[in-house]
Amino acid sequence: MKKKLSIETIAVHGTYKKDETGATNPAIYLSNAYQFKDSAHAANLFDLSVAGYIYSRLNNPTTNHLEETAAALEGGVAAVACATGQFAEFMTIASLAKCGDNIVASNLLYGGTHTLFANQFTRFGIEIRFADPHNIDDFEKLIDDNTKAIYIESIANPQGFVPNFKKFAALASKHKVPLVVDNTCATPYLVKPVNYGADIVIHSATKFLAGHGAVLGGLVIDSGKFDWAASGKFPELTTPDKSYHGLIFTEHFGSAAFAAKMRVSAMRDIGGTISPFNSFLIQQGIGTLHLRMERHVENAKKLAKFLQNHKNVAWVDYNGLKDNKNHKNADKFLTLGGGSLLTFGVKGGFEKSKQFIEKVSLALHVSNLGDIKTIVTHPASTTHRQLSEQELASSGVTADLIRVSVGIENIDDITADFDKALGN
Repeated sequence: MKKKLSIETIAVHGTYKKDETGATNPAIYLSNAYQFKDSAHAANLFDLSVAGYIYSRLNNPTTNHLEETAAALEGGVAAVACATGQFAEFMTIASLAKCGDNIVASNLLYGGTHTLFANQFTRFGIEIRFADPHNIDDFEKLIDDNTKAIYIESIANPQGFVPNFKKFAALASKHKVPLVVDNTCATPYLVKPVNYGADIVIHSATKFLAGHGAVLGGLVIDSGKFDWAASGKFPELTTPDKSYHGLIFTEHFGSAAFAAKMRVSAMRDIGGTISPFNSFLIQQGIGTLHLRMERHVENAKKLAKFLQNHKNVAWVDYNGLKDNKNHKNADKFLTLGGGSLLTFGVKGGFEKSKQFIEKVSLALHVSNLGDIKTIVTHPASTTHRQLSEQELASSGVTADLIRVSVGIENIDDITADFDKALGN
């Protein structure tokens, strides 16, 4: 039996097989369309009866390689890449729910996700019901016959909360809805949610997967494990589709039905297509994912301990510290016991926190995370600025909170920069 490759080897090699040129990297196919062999071939492609390429809004050879790699890394059967992490979320929910349906989601979410869920989807008649992930009973109370998914983050941004994946998977299974996990901050190198029962995994590939702050991209991975027919809640997948002459996705595409539905419906009709060049660069970034994540986590632990002992720091929240409230699940589910994100408060509140942000020189003050460079952000005035005071409080974002995405620079240089900015 062929030995299953490790995640490190998959990251380096992906699923690429050399072509007749012998090139060691996949080509960048900058083509918006693809020539048909004949009229019959074109018709078969449009009917989805044969695999192939039609138009790069649907698929592209370079992007296809990234999708195969992402599916292999997360342990899924298929993946769909798109322009951004935000569109990955939109495409997923839009493919699961319609007007009158609801999604039960964690209230500990990235600010952009919260805004998308709370404001945009409500305009389409899709209700997002927020619950405290610390108490899984709060989720169950909100589930009804129109619930179409449970949505959580593997490491909550910026709070660092790590859920008990098994319990959420069991709850989703009980109510016959898929568990959707945003795995952006953990990456498959720290945890594979599919191994603990997740049905759909989302990434802002802009962040750790790409890793270099150069491109945007999103990914949705279909585990292939959810039984769409048995749930009875997803007729779009299990009954004839008029736009494809009666094709039934679960019958035609089997375990990859959801990924196919996203591609040929949401992506076809709404767009959100990723550039082949961005796909290529994300693939290049994935090749060093395991090495970068090890240094990210190592540096985050050291920086958290440094900040704990700093006279001008009021508090530190990092799930990699043994005395942290999130450490138990982080230690249980994450291979390295933590991630790259940590938060802390500067003594003196909002004004002192703002001064810290403006005094760092090595760390970047930008609205991003997952870069090889250390990034500092003040969520209350940036990523979570659109949230109300009540929403900020429920999501754990205080006025003094500084979010740090710890990079892979020398840790002594990082701590020196923070020490100077804090006022040593």
